[in-house]
Amino acid sequence: AGIEVFVTGGIGGVHRGAETSFDISADLQELSHTSVAVVCAGVKSILDIGLTLEYLETHGVPVLAVGQPGFPAFFTRDSGHRADFQLDSPEEQASFIRTKWQLGLKGGVVVSNPVPADEAMAPDEIDAIITQALQEANSQGVAGKQVTPFLLARIKELTGGRSLATNIALVKHNALVGARLAVALNHKAA
Repeated sequence: AGIEVFVTGGIGGVHRGAETSFDISADLQELSHTSVAVVCAGVKSILDIGLTLEYLETHGVPVLAVGQPGFPAFFTRDSGHRADFQLDSPEEQASFIRTKWQLGLKGGVVVSNPVPADEAMAPDEIDAIITQALQEANSQGVAGKQVTPFLLARIKELTGGRSLATNIALVKHNALVGARLAVALNHKAA
């Protein structure tokens, strides 16, 4: 459709336990084929972030970080993993993306943008809540496509809605970064 910038909260990825379930979000494969810049707050933290980054690398999808070298973890600013490159300005990001596509290297680019610091959740708190929600899903036999909606609803419940407020804040922040990138890409194309 010619859309060069797509903004979302967090991308899907390799699910925890994928070594037995083979549960990998289809958007990762799509990113390896479709030339689009996806602005996100990282991978949803209910997933296996390290394996997701490995999958992206294997499929030639570069990962950029905005404002920090670390890759964000959706509800928190840092996952403990690094992005491939830190490019802070929309002009730097646009130059990188245009160069990739002009070289004939098809596929997307992940532009990871951390949640604003004052809206981020405490890593220890959200990790404990995610662990609890995962255990509950397992004990209740939640599987397949039902896992993600179950986990997100349960996390919202366990945080008293704070996870939803964080999610809204990061989407707004991603929209700002995505809009600036779209303008820079349009300027570069002219």
